[in-house]
Amino acid sequence: MTPAHEARYIIPARYRRMENMHIVFWLIKDISWCMFWRELGLAMFVPTLVIAIIIAWRTRQVPSELAHNLAIAFWICANGYWMISEFFHFDTIIIWGKYTGKHMALVPFIIGTLILLYYYAVQRAKEIKLNKPTTM
Repeated sequence: MTPAHEARYIIPARYRRMENMHIVFWLIKDISWCMFWRELGLAMFVPTLVIAIIIAWRTRQVPSELAHNLAIAFWICANGYWMISEFFHFDTIIIWGKYTGKHMALVPFIIGTLILLYYYAVQRAKEIKLNKPTTM
C-alpha cells in the first residue's frame, strides 16, 4: 500500500494507450530489423521515434520523466540509425580510425547517457536537497 504522503505520478489513459502503442511499434521495428524486413523496419522507425518525442514533450514538466524519456528518444535514434546502417550496408564501412558506420550510433547513445548522468548527478541531487527536511 502506498503511504498517503508519497508523491504520485498519474498519466491520463489516452497517454498510456499511446505509450502502449509505442511499445508495439518498437517491437515490430526490432523484429523487422532482426528479420531484415527493410521496408517494415523503416516504416516502424518513424512512429516509434515520433511517439517517443511526443512522450518526452508531454512529460517536460517532470524533470525525472523528461530526462528518461529524452534518453529513450535518443536510444531509439541510435537504434534506428544502427538498423538503417545494416539495411543499407554501411555498417562495416570505416568512417574514422577503427570506427565504422555502425559506431556512429554511439553519438545518440552517448547523448542519452549524458542526459541521464546530468539528471542523476545534478538535477536529482537538487530535488533531494530541496525535499530534505532541515534539522536544527
